[in-house]
Amino acid sequence: MNLYAIRAIYHFELARTWRTLIQSIASPVISTSLYFIVFGAAIGARMARIDGVSYGAFIVPGLIMLSILTESISNASFGIYMPKYAGTIYEVLSAPISALEIVIGYVGAAATKSVILGLIIMVTARLFVPYQIAHPLVMASFLVLTSVTFSLFGFVIGVWADGWEKLQIIPMMIVTPLTFLGGSFYSINMLPGIWAKIALFNPVVYLVSGFRWSFYGISDVPVGLSLAATFGFMIACLIAITVIFRTGYKLKA
Repeated sequence: MNLYAIRAIYHFELARTWRTLIQSIASPVISTSLYFIVFGAAIGARMARIDGVSYGAFIVPGLIMLSILTESISNASFGIYMPKYAGTIYEVLSAPISALEIVIGYVGAAATKSVILGLIIMVTARLFVPYQIAHPLVMASFLVLTSVTFSLFGFVIGVWADGWEKLQIIPMMIVTPLTFLGGSFYSINMLPGIWAKIALFNPVVYLVSGFRWSFYGISDVPVGLSLAATFGFMIACLIAITVIFRTGYKLKA
């Protein structure tokens, strides 16, 4: 394992975050804080409790998960897309670095940024909404696991995209709507009739539900099922990345 190569890619990607702190950290924290102010402190005070949890506290895990998903995809996809766009990807591919080491460098940096962002948002939320964490180890596991999984997904998108529009289309048109409809602001048990069953086909439901369980011990689906769904998606992303490097898809013209 070439640890020097991994560290070089990892530090290069993290350095980009420190150079763009306002865009990378401040902007998503401020945006999420507005949700806490509007839905948590203002509207949440007038809403009924859900499964014994105040509405403001109930939406905290969902909003944190929303930020983690979007930022993990954005960080990883942008990280691998830029060398493709600039043509420097061939220098990386021709260097004595394995595909695994390249993935660890780019995905590790993207996941690290997402975990840091998630923790900052978690601390910021405490300023507006009182909440508790019933299972901190499970919470940390979901935080890391989701960051890594969706950074892998973002890596696949960054390789697939051949333009700026494609780089944004999946996070904006698919991931964000699925997150909003995945129980971030409500329990899917509150949905009427058939819609509650249709919601179970939304993979984000399992992420939000499992993460919320680590906070309050309540969930829409069993926690084991949430973990299985997350691991299943991670394996699917790893298979896609393996195929990409073996075939050179969108990496070697």
